[in-house]
Parts: sequence; structure tokens; C-alpha cells
Amino acid sequence: MGNSFGRLFRVTTFGESHGKALGAIVEGCPAGLTLDLEKIQAEMQRRKPGQSKITTQRKEEDEVELLSGVFEGKTTGTPIGLLIPNEDQKSKDYNHLADTFRPSHADYTYFEKYGHRDYRGGGRSSARETAARVAAGAIAKQFLATQKIRIQAYVSQVGDLILDKSYTELHLDAAEENIVRCPDPQMAEQMIALIDRVRLERDTIGGVITCVIKNCPPGLGEPVFDRLHADLGKAMLSINAVKGFEYGSGFAGVQLRGSEHNDALVQKGGKIHTSTNHSGGIQGGISNGEDIYFRVAFKPVATIMQDQASVNTQGEAVTVSGKGRHDPCVVPRAVPIVEAMAALVIADFLLLSKTNKLHTL
Repeated sequence: MGNSFGRLFRVTTFGESHGKALGAIVEGCPAGLTLDLEKIQAEMQRRKPGQSKITTQRKEEDEVELLSGVFEGKTTGTPIGLLIPNEDQKSKDYNHLADTFRPSHADYTYFEKYGHRDYRGGGRSSARETAARVAAGAIAKQFLATQKIRIQAYVSQVGDLILDKSYTELHLDAAEENIVRCPDPQMAEQMIALIDRVRLERDTIGGVITCVIKNCPPGLGEPVFDRLHADLGKAMLSINAVKGFEYGSGFAGVQLRGSEHNDALVQKGGKIHTSTNHSGGIQGGISNGEDIYFRVAFKPVATIMQDQASVNTQGEAVTVSGKGRHDPCVVPRAVPIVEAMAALVIADFLLLSKTNKLHTL
């Protein structure tokens, strides 16, 4: 249970951090979509480990093998199989954890749920699983591109360093020009320095990713329980280390009066728009055609290169020593993960919207 996401554009992932491979099955992708494998691989390169000094030094090429669902470069409408081999596991780094629970990891909860767990890098609970999501999301992105929908995310906060600018003031493409994926060069330098300092201190730090969805048509979303922002929230909160989600004005909106927060409706170019966008492109759980924007908060990585107090499977007090290769801050590599999950949500709702319109004919 719990390994599939979506209704019409549906993704099921499989595999563990130190198993032979990870993978995904993508169902519901429309037939006839020209699939660019190089674009899928480019997304994988953005997420892969070992890409800079501020990420884990595990070396994985994350080359995607296409198993099914594509013929002569086009999707066939049948399930698309994706396989991502694991090549650089160092399982012996985790032998000392066979009977020990790491603080703030899923070790204890997995053990309580299943009575057995894969302690090698966290097994299924490892963020390594998100490689499969990025591969599937890359397909969703290509489908959305045919509808001119674009999704871009960037790092807007690391620790107490906050990029206090609206996304409308930034050149979002610039986020890919530095290793922390922040579109403001000066702030990026500060963030990199902070993460590197934390790494040298054998510690970790959290951050925030902002994501923007442009050209999303109005009308996506379902009442009452399947609201668009509810599914976006579920998608983001399903990502490892995520502790918070807010869209539009978010928590800051509580400081405004209704007269300040309401988005007035206006007509521009023969279409209805809003003069402001505190709603974040979603009203009543349904997209209104404006930019959809949201923020995702990531906690500090739970594995630190320091000794920590814990207990073993018998409940006895033990000391856990940090070993292995881990990110000092997850947000630089989580940017493509956030984009992938957003793409899966929008692709699913886009297909649902087309289905709903057919039912009304």
C-alpha cells in the first residue's frame, strides 16, 4: 500500500536505496506523445548524488532504462516501465545499525509497522526512492509542455538565509547556474558558504523551495476533498524530509485584512484575471488561470556525522555513530523532486478535467 500516486496519470515506484535498482511504472500517459529520453536524463542529472561539494558524495549516474510503453519514440498509451540501477551502494556502512534505531529516521516506525526493516541506507524510506519520481515526473513535464504549462522551482531559503523577493522579481532560469539552485547570485553565494560550513562542522541544515506553475488553465481541481491545492500538498508532504507546505499568501496571509487579501477580478485581453494573486492561482480548490505558486519546507537531514543517543531493538540505550555519505542540506537536489511531483499532480488533474468535459457532452 501507499506506493502509487495519481488517478488517471498514475505512478507506482519500487526499489530500495541499496537494492539492485529503483523503478517506476507510469500509467495513463496519453498515446502519441513524443518522448525525449535526453530530457528525462537531464532531470535525473539535476537530482543525482555527487554533483557538487554541498551534496552527498555517493556516485550514481542514474541512467534510466526504458522498458516498455514507447515505440518509435512515441508513447503507446500502455504502461511505461522505467528502471534505474543502483551502482554505488556501500551497505557495510550500515552494518552497525542492524539492531539500532537512528534518531529522527524511519527506523523505529518501519520496525513497529513491519516487524522487519532494511537498515541499509533506510531501504524504502530512503530519499533515494525519489529518483524514480523524478524519472516519472520528467514524462509528466513533457506531456504538460504540449499544453504550454511550465513548472520551475528554486531554493528560496537555507537556514536563516531568506531570499526575500517575489518570484516575479527573479529570473528563474538563473537557478540552474549555481550549485545551490538559487536564482539570486549574491544570495546563492551566501547559501553555499553556509551549507559548506555546516558540512565541515559535521552537521546538517534545512531550507525552503519555492515552486511556480505557469500557464495552468482555469478549471483544474475537484470539489470538495480533491481540491488542487490539497493534492499538491499531499504530493509535497510525501517527499522525504518535508515538514511544511503553503500556497499563495500562506501563513503570512493571516496578517492581512480581507479588503487587502481579496484578489479583484478584472478583464485583460478578453479573459478574466485577478489584479493580485494572494490566492496562489487556486480558488475553491480549482485553478483560476493565474500562476500557481507554493513553498515547501525541508528539515535538516537526520543523519549527522556526530554521536547521538538512541536505543536498540531491545530498548537498551546505545550511542549511534554517523557514517555513510549524506547531504548536509537536501534542498539543492530536492528542486527537481518538487517539480516532478508538481508535474504529476497537474498532469493528473489535466486528464481528469478532459474526462469531466466529455461527461458533460
